Amino acid sequence: MKQLYCACVGVVLLLLTACSSRGNGAGDSAQLADADSAALVLAPQTMQVSDVKTTFTYQGKEYHSRVIRKPDSHLPIVQNEQGERFVDNCISLRIVREGKVIVDRTFTKDDFASLVDARFMKYAILEGLVFDQTTPQGMIYAASVCYPQSDLYVPIRLTISSGGQIALSKEELMEDYQPDKTEDGQQ
Repeated sequence: MKQLYCACVGVVLLLLTACSSRGNGAGDSAQLADADSAALVLAPQTMQVSDVKTTFTYQGKEYHSRVIRKPDSHLPIVQNEQGERFVDNCISLRIVREGKVIVDRTFTKDDFASLVDARFMKYAILEGLVFDQTTPQGMIYAASVCYPQSDLYVPIRLTISSGGQIALSKEELMEDYQPDKTEDGQQ
């Protein structure tokens, strides 16, 4: 009976020791989690890396396009009016036709500064670049410079000739577009 009693006391002591150690460890991990959360709040936010490949035909020839968006820590950090900080992006565009490189260029938002208001640029990042369509004028890509995590953006059109020349123009915002209405106000 005495041996059973000693064994039970030993098990209870072992459990108490394990529980008290676990309690201290949980406190430590909570403190580490708090420190990690604080570091995340202070660290600038980044968009995910994007790598999009597209194949299309233009003037009877097949083209292969690759657009890669990456956060670029070498660019100035953008801070919005609420004080949140964001890493700006660079976007690489590579277009190949029959093994020949037509375009191989990396864009930052500064490449579009002539088309975007300076105040808007101060709080904006380069968000994206996507293939849109081909037209007789060239291969059309749509770029956007935007306020991070918002719907506010400036749409930009890149028209690329078969020889690789790039023309930039600002697109109309969709909110500015007013379709024709009939006399009774219906579309």
